Amino acid sequence: MPNVYDWDETVVYPNSGVTFVAFCMWRHNELLRRYMPHISKEFFLHGIKARRGKPFKAELYTFMKDVPDWEEEVRLFWQLKAEQMLQPWYLEQKRPDDIIVSDSAEFLLRPICEQLGVRMLATPVDPVTGLLTGPDCHGPEKLRRLRQEFGPVEIEEFYSDSLHDAPLANAARRAFLVNKDERLPWPKRKGNAMPHKK
Repeated sequence: MPNVYDWDETVVYPNSGVTFVAFCMWRHNELLRRYMPHISKEFFLHGIKARRGKPFKAELYTFMKDVPDWEEEVRLFWQLKAEQMLQPWYLEQKRPDDIIVSDSAEFLLRPICEQLGVRMLATPVDPVTGLLTGPDCHGPEKLRRLRQEFGPVEIEEFYSDSLHDAPLANAARRAFLVNKDERLPWPKRKGNAMPHKK
């Protein structure tokens, strides 16, 4: 039975999508001048719950159409950031049958998950246009995607920093709420193991 993990602020810290946007803006001044006011506004609207899910991501990656070589940008991002973002506790317990299920952009996660040797499901975003090409892999959609791709797989353990992932947590034998290197039993679940601490 595989272990299943959320990605952002679970396997990596901080959020890889936000960090990638900042990385691109830092490397390309023209992107910073053109898109940062708009992206800042979208983050504000998202923060006050005026934007959620697809509308937010649809706006977040609009700058991608002006990135000269997105594959090189993603490669360089993980080359420079992976070591500091990947959480040591995850690397210590990583298994080849792990499955990452994330609402981050698929194009961003695929290279690093291939490097880690783990399977991955994420939100389909066209890296050329920055537009979503399918449902946001968030909340109940994560469990739906997992069942769609892997069938009635039984989950040994599930890890996430967000209570929005309750559908996956409820489908697992054991589930843990993550706060950096602290892993506590998922709230209001019986039969969880004792807290894991590094």
